[in-house]
Order: sequence, then structure tokens, then C-alpha cells
Amino acid sequence: MNIVLIGAGEVGFHVAKALIEDGHDITAVDIDPVKCRRIAENLDAISVEGNGASPKILHEAGVESADYVLCLTRVDEVNLIAAQQAHVLGAKQIVARLRNQQYSHRDSIIKPEKFGVDLVIHPEREACLEISRLVRHPYATQVMDFEGGRLQMLGFQLGKNCSQIVGKSVREICEKSDDFKFGVIAVLRNTKTTVPWADFIFETGDIAYFILRTENVQRLMAMLGKATKYSKRIMIIGGSKIGRSLAEELQDEMNVRLVENNRDKAEHIANHMDNIMVINADGTDMEFLKSENIQEIDSFITVTANEQTNILSGLLAHHFGVNQSVIHVSTTEILPIIQELGIGPIISKNMSTVNTILRKIRSDISDTSVFTFDEIDVDVIELQPEPGSRVTQMELSELSFPKESIVGVINHHGHLSIARGSSRLTVEDTALVFAKNKVFNAVRKLFRA
Repeated sequence: MNIVLIGAGEVGFHVAKALIEDGHDITAVDIDPVKCRRIAENLDAISVEGNGASPKILHEAGVESADYVLCLTRVDEVNLIAAQQAHVLGAKQIVARLRNQQYSHRDSIIKPEKFGVDLVIHPEREACLEISRLVRHPYATQVMDFEGGRLQMLGFQLGKNCSQIVGKSVREICEKSDDFKFGVIAVLRNTKTTVPWADFIFETGDIAYFILRTENVQRLMAMLGKATKYSKRIMIIGGSKIGRSLAEELQDEMNVRLVENNRDKAEHIANHMDNIMVINADGTDMEFLKSENIQEIDSFITVTANEQTNILSGLLAHHFGVNQSVIHVSTTEILPIIQELGIGPIISKNMSTVNTILRKIRSDISDTSVFTFDEIDVDVIELQPEPGSRVTQMELSELSFPKESIVGVINHHGHLSIARGSSRLTVEDTALVFAKNKVFNAVRKLFRA
């Protein structure tokens, strides 16, 4: 497909890189010559230097024949104008990144759809939702709901206390848990993602991703030797858009303290939020953290506009023994490095935006639901077998599934079951398949007649 990106910054570059790997033709537009040069020198893409809101530049980029136009600059107004121009010129689908969430309010005067936008992405909102899920599950490094919340995917770092898993194979731990079933759909080890099969051996430091019915989470925690903790006391460092949105999201169910270093900004937030404590202080000040009894905080979240501040304050909180530290970073290249430190979950609004875009395009292409994760190089695809397809003719263990894929869950008329090698699919089933994107086509063939 022909895809045009307006804005070649951090988000645009990583979207372009992923889409090129998927085999799409990419043209990137940016007013900054440095960003254009980065695209041209590092990716197999066409770069066009110029204002993305200019009809002349958009015409030069070929938006008339574009299957998708992705408006990803840092300026909302430029994205809206670029979207409108691309819509008039004939682009088929338009996605816009908008930082101002008021554009999506029901009573908003300016509505993105009037500019031809098919999908709006609010980066700060995406990050806020991801952090709020983690805060509600402070024992995990990543949390995702499936099937309306009846299933959960949880990521856990395996420490020395996980003796029931470390040194054992997937087959061994699955056979031991007779009272409930779970699937292991991915393992992150030294920044490399593996889709584990039965003979995979776990090691200390691995981040393992499990899929299971929500009511069995407590049993999984017991098996992992982890205490089931729930956040009650929250400290948010940074009165950014993410920080304010998160405080509003959690203020009715938890004790929230928001720390903002800028006095005027702190006073403004305090005047507009009634149920949270706003403190004017530096989140990297050790004496301040001690005075706030930081060791008693359940979840410590750093979301300032400065990622160095976020990393440092997150490290301090981890040092003082906070149960959960969540750190927001903007530079996507350092994500694997920070994850290696084992401080806690690392969130990036940029990667949340990238993954939302990839999910949209991949789902449209395949006509099936595709979900992309932030931390691991594994996607989820929902597939239903066609009559006469190979997956309906034998057990899963007898099929030639690509090595980097695994069937995680089978949905039979609403009844959810964790897949095993002895499982067999019917045409009335829907399967959640976890796989690396490069093997999706080989997986789909097994489901086709």
C-alpha cells in the first residue's frame, strides 16, 4: 500500500520503519531537513521537505493516490489542515494525532471528522489508560484485557523467588497447574522476544507474558510466588497532560498526590482538582521524598516533560522500596535499556501512538482484529477457521505452526478456554493467535480452506 506520513519526528520515524518492514511504500513529509535526512538515510522511503499543510507539498508527496495519510506532527492545527487537504485531494483513509483532547468532546465546535479524519489518536490519553491499568495491577509489568475483560494478559519479571518457574520448561509448569489453565505467549529476555513452545526453559530476569481467565489471576500470582498487592497510595511526579489526566482517572478510588515543580502550575492544578493533594516540589529531591514517606507509596509514577527527570526520580523511588515505579520516556530507542534495569514498567506515549496506528492499518488489511504491544515484538490476531481448513482436521500439536506463533485462547460460542497441544478447532470457534508479524501470512493459511 501507498502510505504518506506528515511529520517525521519520533512517532513518524518508527511508524515508517514498521510499515516498511510490512512491505508498504512510504513517503514522509517534514519541514525539518534533519528529520527528512534521517528518513532518507536510514529507511527505504521517500522524504519530501516542506510544510505538511501546503497543498503543493501534499501533491508532491502523492496524497491523491495514498491509501493512508498519517498526520503526525506535534502541532494539532497543522495535522487538521493537512488532513483536510489530503481528504480533498482524494486520500482513502486519514489518521491524525491530536494532543488536545477537547477536539473529541461531544460538544466540541471543531470536530476532526469535519476535516476528513477517520481515526483520532490522543497520545497522552493512550498513555494515561495504559498507566491506570498498571496501577490497578501493581504486580505486573504489562496488563491487557481481552474478551471484554474476561481474559487478561499479564507480564511478570521472574525473580529469585519464582522457584516454581525458573529453570523449568513451559510444559512442566503447565502440567503442575491442574486446578487452572494459563498460556505463556511471549518471553522477553535481554531485549529479545521469544514465542515459547513446550520445551522453552525459563531463566531469572525473564519477563514472561501469561494469558488466562481473569478470575484465575490470584492463582497465577501464588504460583509465581508474588504477593497480590493493590494500589491505594499514589504519587504522580509531573503536572503534565498525562499527570493531570491520570490524577482525574484515579482520584475517586485511590489517595493521589501530584507533585509539580513549577509553583504557578501547581497552584493552577490545585485550584481545578478537589480530590487530590497537589505539592509544589522537585520529584528528584531525596529529602522531599523521604519527608513524604516514599517507602509507603504503592505506585510512584513519573510523567514530567523531562525524561531524564522521570528516570532519575523512578530510580530513587525504586531505591527507597516503592512497590511499583512507572516511568514515562519519550525517546523510544532507550526503552529496552531502561527495561533492562528492572525498575518497573516503562511507558511511552510515542510508542502507544505507533502501536495504535499499526493496529489500525494491520486490522484493516487483514479484515481481522490485530493488536500490537508496546514492549514485545508479538501481535495478536483473531482468526476463525474456514470449513475444510487444516486447523479443523487435527490437534494443534500435529499442525505445522510457524515457530514464532502460538494459539493462546479458543472462544467457542462465548466459552473461553486456554489452548493446549491437544486442542482442536472447529469452524464455530474463534482463536486468539499470538505471533510475530512476519509469520502472520503462514498462520492465516492454516485457517483457510
